[in-house]
Amino acid sequence: MARAVWRGHISFGLVSVPVSLYAAENRTDLQLHMLDSRDHSRVRYERVNEETGQEVPWDVIVRGYEYSDGSYVVLSDEELKRAAPEATKTIDIEAFVAGEEIDPTFYDKPYFLEPGKGSKKGYVLLHHALAESKRVGIARVVIRTRQYIAALMPHNDVLMLILLRYGQELRSAADLDIPKGGAKANGVTAQEAKIARSLIDSMTTKWDPKEYQDEYRDALMKWIDKRVAAGELTAGSEPKVEEDEDDAPAPLNFMELLKKSVKTKGATATTSRSTGARAAPSRMTPSRTTTKKTRGKTAKKSVARRKAG
Repeated sequence: MARAVWRGHISFGLVSVPVSLYAAENRTDLQLHMLDSRDHSRVRYERVNEETGQEVPWDVIVRGYEYSDGSYVVLSDEELKRAAPEATKTIDIEAFVAGEEIDPTFYDKPYFLEPGKGSKKGYVLLHHALAESKRVGIARVVIRTRQYIAALMPHNDVLMLILLRYGQELRSAADLDIPKGGAKANGVTAQEAKIARSLIDSMTTKWDPKEYQDEYRDALMKWIDKRVAAGELTAGSEPKVEEDEDDAPAPLNFMELLKKSVKTKGATATTSRSTGARAAPSRMTPSRTTTKKTRGKTAKKSVARRKAG
């Protein structure tokens, strides 16, 4: 069974839905290691000072940003910690947008979301609302030590969280020599366009991802399997990792929370219009507070059970 990458809550308005995050992609790249041909020992990289040629121990290594060629700004561990985002366990939905407004170049890494114990109704409610409105939730989430912007959307029966690239991570095509003005302005005749369209029509079929395989990987794996069968290789085993599961949270009154959320949003919008100020994005503190209380109760229950035992 796949291991959850992250466990937390989806937060929108005053509603909080416990979920687990699972990778939706399965990378099949073959990891080839460098070996010494004389005895097949692993060849490892060393941390070497490029001036002295001497190996550098970990305890004297610091991290720095190359501000200009050969000039670095050295950053301490404390400075890096201060710059790191707060490690929350919440997928904070900050806005909803039409799915077609997101350019495909922004999509990066897909994940599946599984509802936690006692949260199926809230999960289905959010899925249904997104599907009906044809909207996508734009959220912020911290996974491990990095904050991401992500799109929360329905896909068949599952909710997907797709990490998005930030705008500054995308390059512009403005500097490329791209033909402009369309087909006619670039010398494409009507007959050429007709023949090209005819060729496309003749090759059109339904999309079936099973028809496309990594042929290089398949060929290499056949050769590797043959070597294993001949006893030339041995396979290692991965250690099993036990997963802790939280106690099921108390069922939530979603209707009441939704009404309060809408009322809160309406009051904020009215205040903003009357003062002429722009409403600040809601950080949805009540949901995080509820999460902390639930965790506190769960911890107390665990202590009580251990004492009883």
